[in-house]
Amino acid sequence: MLVQETNLDVVTNNLANVDTPGYRRRVSAFADFSAYLDRIEKVSEDAETKLMTTPPFTMNWKGKQTIGTLALANIFSEDVMDDHPGVVKTTENPFDIAIDGPGFLAVQDGGGNTFYTRAGNFTLNSEGIMTTPDGLTLQGEGGGIDIGTASSVIITRTGQVVADGAVVANIPLYTFENPTYLRHASKNLFTPTEQSGQPQGVEGPRFFSAALEMSNVSVVEEMVRMIEAQRAYEGASKALMTHDDMTSRLITSYSRG
Repeated sequence: MLVQETNLDVVTNNLANVDTPGYRRRVSAFADFSAYLDRIEKVSEDAETKLMTTPPFTMNWKGKQTIGTLALANIFSEDVMDDHPGVVKTTENPFDIAIDGPGFLAVQDGGGNTFYTRAGNFTLNSEGIMTTPDGLTLQGEGGGIDIGTASSVIITRTGQVVADGAVVANIPLYTFENPTYLRHASKNLFTPTEQSGQPQGVEGPRFFSAALEMSNVSVVEEMVRMIEAQRAYEGASKALMTHDDMTSRLITSYSRG
């Protein structure tokens, strides 16, 4: 029941961000509870604790031998990012860009923290610098992109920012070895993890100008997942109630004897 509650949280968060530009939906992953019981903590020579897995029939768990390989239950293992691109929507904003292919844009907050995103809805702040709606600065090859007071701005297919006919910046893209393991920092911002690997520059980045990549969430698919989670929760609840009732009858029968 706890597994399905967490699964429902993931699904409802996806549905809440169906209209968020650049949002990548999260997918729940489950594992057998017995797989976690089969882990043994061992300390290596370098004094680092490492987890090792052994077959259940050879593993002694706290002095007890496990019986067979039957999973006791499913547990919530993790939720990962769905790396499929969203639909590209044309806009009339010259500062909107959509990534053509893999890769992420880099943005930075006031504290110097860098985040990665697929959302290309940018605007100019009071200083003429390209920022996200939340005020994070889009990072070019040399830092923030300063448009100044230019009256005409064009972002080319290769990511060049042309202001009043002069190239003022180039927009780089970054990729990761395992992008599905990027951590959601907010709706459409990501930070790297040990599993995702560190960012690497993309050669020959390609963009669609005056366009936005929308969320890759399918409302129909998420609604199906929600119904499945609700039915699984109800089934687990009924099984728990049946088990409780049987246990109660067993205790009553033995107490009479």
